Amino acid sequence: MTAPSNPTVRFAPSPTGHLHVGNARAALFNFLFARKNGGRFMLRMDDTDDARSTPAFAAAIEEDLGWLGLHHDLFARQSGRLAAYEAAAEKLKADGRLYPAYESAAELDRRRKRQLARGLPPVYDRAALNLTSEDRAALEAEGRKPHWRFKLDREHTTFEDLIQGHVEVDGASLSDPVLIREDGRFLYTLPSIVDDIEFFITHVIRGSDHITNTGVQIQIIRALGAAPPVFAHYSLLNGPEGKPLSKRDDAERFSLRALRGAGYEPMALNALLARLGTPDPMEPCLSLDELAAGFDIARLGRSDIRFDPADLARANTACLHLLPYEAAKSRLAALDADLGPVFWEAVKPNLILFRDAADWARIVEGPVEPVIEEAEFAAAAAATLPPEPWDEATWGLWTDAVKQTTGRKGKALFMPLRLALTGLTHGPELKNLLPLIGRDRAKARLTGLTD
Repeated sequence: MTAPSNPTVRFAPSPTGHLHVGNARAALFNFLFARKNGGRFMLRMDDTDDARSTPAFAAAIEEDLGWLGLHHDLFARQSGRLAAYEAAAEKLKADGRLYPAYESAAELDRRRKRQLARGLPPVYDRAALNLTSEDRAALEAEGRKPHWRFKLDREHTTFEDLIQGHVEVDGASLSDPVLIREDGRFLYTLPSIVDDIEFFITHVIRGSDHITNTGVQIQIIRALGAAPPVFAHYSLLNGPEGKPLSKRDDAERFSLRALRGAGYEPMALNALLARLGTPDPMEPCLSLDELAAGFDIARLGRSDIRFDPADLARANTACLHLLPYEAAKSRLAALDADLGPVFWEAVKPNLILFRDAADWARIVEGPVEPVIEEAEFAAAAAATLPPEPWDEATWGLWTDAVKQTTGRKGKALFMPLRLALTGLTHGPELKNLLPLIGRDRAKARLTGLTD
């Protein structure tokens, strides 16, 4: 393969659960960065954990990303690339950078506790490096199988982060990471690195909880004879309570499936997530190209932030306000609420969710239970209804006539009319709704009839 000249980024979820808004943010940042810079966006399923990964979750991930409009240019499954990881492991073993260790989890835990009791950092002491071939044979004769650790250089690894700036990770303060389990399965680290190398990933954009991992991974990348990509570590997204989001605990509230089922617009979520963690306000938009044009990864901050559903509701409303009738028409028809462009322009400022349009269509066409607080006033208003045809000027002409007849003005004039015509104290401007309601329905409602 020939390395591409433009950026290549990846989103690499494990198909062990449904995506939540934190995962969506990771995918979105990578997608927008690629789109803005003429690059490629890769979806990679990190599915080497065959005990927890399922095809159903993998399919759900693709479906959720499709709902957001985050379509990938490249695709791979780690479960089909085991030979590449084995080859990398053999190279590291041959170079003396990957070594077998035989301690059980219980033994390691006891060792860490002793170190802490002595005021020492709980770093693996590399006891396994002192084992002779006879020692290893004896341990394996007992039935022990090794896990494999990468031998870190005890030095500072530095890199320039697009968000965090200059970063240093002290290898001497870290335990040699386990790359292969006792059962031969790879942990996340080595497959991810091999894939990043072989698919020419130029930029790794991920959460700040990976900063220390990045120092480790840079060493492994170099040990495999490759150059590290550029890194960008953004702040983490927490839930409203300030706790990190998780697939397990927040699936009901903040999974993409839950938000889609609740009726939120995908571009509302995209627009909100693109600006969370920046000093810039959310700007509603209807296209990912528009969102990408305004995306600047350097604007992302370093402090963790909260996802507030109230912010999403506001973003949803703002995006619906931008939606033209032509884009809404088929969706309105599916709700049996397509009353034409005048109706859509009248009601969309009052929508929180798109499906709320069906409620306003019912207000127009009925049945409506009118609220008549003063029958005499309502009768006078009915008597002054002008003849059709009606347009947006009719409301002003009619209310002037009612004012002249009854002496009412302000709220005392307008609120009883709204209650009689809609049964509600709020809603779209009646100058727009009244022509849609029509004279016959308006007269019936003013006389207290449920149409």
